[in-house]
Amino acid sequence: MSAAGFIRKLAEEIDAEGLFPKDASLVVGVSGGPDSMALLHALLDLNKECGFSLSVHIAHLDHLLRGADSEQDAAFVQAAADNHGLPCTIERLDVGAMAGEGEGSVEEVARRERYKFLERVCLKIGARTAAVGHHRDDDAETILHRITRGTGLRGLAGIPRVRLLHEGGDIRLVRPLLRHDRRSLLAYLGERGIPCREDRTNQELGAMRNRIRNVVLPLLESEVNPQVREALLRLGEQARWLEDHFRRTMHRTFATLVIARTDQELTLNAAALKKKSRIVQAELIRLAVTSFQIGEQDLGFAQMVAVLDLLGDPASGKETHLPGGMTVSKRYDRLTFSMPTDQPRETIAAEIAVHVPGRTLLPIRCMEITCSIQSIDPKALPQSLHRQHVSQQTPPRAKAPTAEGFEEWVDFDCVRPPLVVRTRSAGDRFWPLGAPGSKKVSEFLTDAKVDPEARSRVAILCDQLGPIWVIGHRIDERVKLTAQSRKGLQIQARPVTP
Repeated sequence: MSAAGFIRKLAEEIDAEGLFPKDASLVVGVSGGPDSMALLHALLDLNKECGFSLSVHIAHLDHLLRGADSEQDAAFVQAAADNHGLPCTIERLDVGAMAGEGEGSVEEVARRERYKFLERVCLKIGARTAAVGHHRDDDAETILHRITRGTGLRGLAGIPRVRLLHEGGDIRLVRPLLRHDRRSLLAYLGERGIPCREDRTNQELGAMRNRIRNVVLPLLESEVNPQVREALLRLGEQARWLEDHFRRTMHRTFATLVIARTDQELTLNAAALKKKSRIVQAELIRLAVTSFQIGEQDLGFAQMVAVLDLLGDPASGKETHLPGGMTVSKRYDRLTFSMPTDQPRETIAAEIAVHVPGRTLLPIRCMEITCSIQSIDPKALPQSLHRQHVSQQTPPRAKAPTAEGFEEWVDFDCVRPPLVVRTRSAGDRFWPLGAPGSKKVSEFLTDAKVDPEARSRVAILCDQLGPIWVIGHRIDERVKLTAQSRKGLQIQARPVTP
């Protein structure tokens, strides 16, 4: 297929499947490799050749994993953005260090943080769609990889063409190239003379994904079935039909089983769960585990069976252990999923929903939160609030408490309700206003010289995407007021008499 034919076919697919409007604002994840460069230029060619008027914003996350090569990738992406006059956001994150701290494998941490980054950029520029360059070969490799790991039926569905970046949110992740294979993308790049960078680590056989791509699939094609990729994709399509039906019912069932939920624990009704079929039990357990941001890739079949066996055991007081330090214990008719904590259990309070607008009493903390939504003119705001402006060069300091407590203003259009107040969770991260990037809340509190005994009682105001205000300390960069802000959320936290 010619490059022009490739672009016409892509335009037809986007229109037929409603991936995004012709005038959409898109954040495009670009690594500099052939897949993402093909996606970037294909989107630009849609504007030139097919009547699209897409607004494209490039996003690149440097994982700091490959030394000078990583730096050169970031420079290459920035140069590509400059050549096309496109806005570009580049961030750097030490993924290796995060994996070393027990936040998951390097691959899992990189994937999770990459999608968080795309969502931050979308929120920053007001886009509702992020696009990445996965293609058909990626999908077939993913399905085979999951088969070798003993995936459940859900895992056989492969890579979704469209999904929400954050469950319950409204920002979509789309994969426009998922109907096209690697060969067609390389042909397009070659015909149009589009440069790209090759990640040399993709040829190394240490990672399982690379062995599947470079050894296992070619062997299956030559010795078993020349059309093995197509066979895998057909399997994935049928599994996806089943998954669509299954997902619609499981979330409703899960909500009926929850007895209690805190930052660190989730308790399900074991007696009711035991009455379900084994496949339904497995799916509900998966929902419980992944609700703590533990990746599905880290939950193996043996671990799932261990939880199912624990559920079916008539004895009480037994437990099993899962990735991420999670402990699953059974006490009579309760099945409890617990994350590790160095804090006394009694100090961890359940999430408390915050009324927006309105007043919310936090009796355990002897505090109340008052929220009001107001139309704003940034130029008319008190001078003290201009510390939030994007041009601020030095890290802002939290305002000292007054008799009325603490007060902050945030951009309401950047907030994703509902809001809750809770204690910090293990692994909580946010981007402190004025800081160069994100960090763990625990590290922020340490740097702020908060007394260790007081850290466990720091209240955090969160929306669907995570912390937006470490109360009394700092708001998150993504919700700050800017010159474009038009609707403000005024938040006041003040002490009340017990």
